[in-house]
Amino acid sequence: MNIIKNQTFGGERPLFESHQLRLENVTITDGESGIKECSDIEADHCHFEGKYPLWHVDRSVITNCYFAPGSRSAIWYSHNMKMSDCVIDGPKFFREMTNLELHHVTINDADETFWNVDGLIIDHVTLHEGTYPFMGSSNIRVDHLVSDSKYVFQYVKNVEIRNAHIVTKDAFWEVENVTIYDSFLDGEYLGWHSKNLRLVNCHIGGEQPLCYAHDLVLENCTFDAESDRAFEYSTVQADIRGSIKSVKNPASGRIVADAIGEIILDENIKGPADCEIIVRTSPSPSKGNTSPNPSKGGEL
Repeated sequence: MNIIKNQTFGGERPLFESHQLRLENVTITDGESGIKECSDIEADHCHFEGKYPLWHVDRSVITNCYFAPGSRSAIWYSHNMKMSDCVIDGPKFFREMTNLELHHVTINDADETFWNVDGLIIDHVTLHEGTYPFMGSSNIRVDHLVSDSKYVFQYVKNVEIRNAHIVTKDAFWEVENVTIYDSFLDGEYLGWHSKNLRLVNCHIGGEQPLCYAHDLVLENCTFDAESDRAFEYSTVQADIRGSIKSVKNPASGRIVADAIGEIILDENIKGPADCEIIVRTSPSPSKGNTSPNPSKGGEL
């Protein structure tokens, strides 16, 4: 493997079609496509300033590097990349990729990042700001994600998330086959129009969560005191620990909670309208609106 140390490259395509190359303490300055159409690249303690520095790169290891705000859209159409201990300040990273791993990475402008990535491993990653991270990606494994970006994980498939802390809105819309363990999820309109979304030991905040969901499962989950009108038009199997402010017009399934402030079952409920709603700590469920299909309550 060729090694380049302590050098600076600028302009357009300075390292185009490089292969079997290790970069140490290298700076890619203003310009475009610094490392393009390359393979078997290692970069350690490098500094990236210009646009599109790593496009169409196959097999790369990026460690202890910094990507400046000007390095927007830095890594697209690349495959088999491992990145660790890096800081990213540019937007629109990681698109149209396969087999991407990130370990201990901070992304301070996560706008439109991780789009259409197939095969993504996230380990101790922090996302700040921006909109629509992970849009359309699939086959994702996440452990210890912290994110305050908006509209995260929309249109994703085949995802496992553990130990996440996500503050957002409109998260997990139209997802399919997603399981989330031991996580904090706070934001309006969580999980709408999802299919096979499963939450295990999670805490849920925000208004109108988990509506229009198909085959939704909650196991040992808790809700914020102000999370209201949950499960509207959803098919759901839910085990809720503690109380939930209100449940509205679930379509089918079974909901069990320690307490429910209000059960709303009105003339707008959709069929089959046969969801069983059980309150553990009282002989009958809280009173809701007049219902064509009364809920059931009692001790378990």
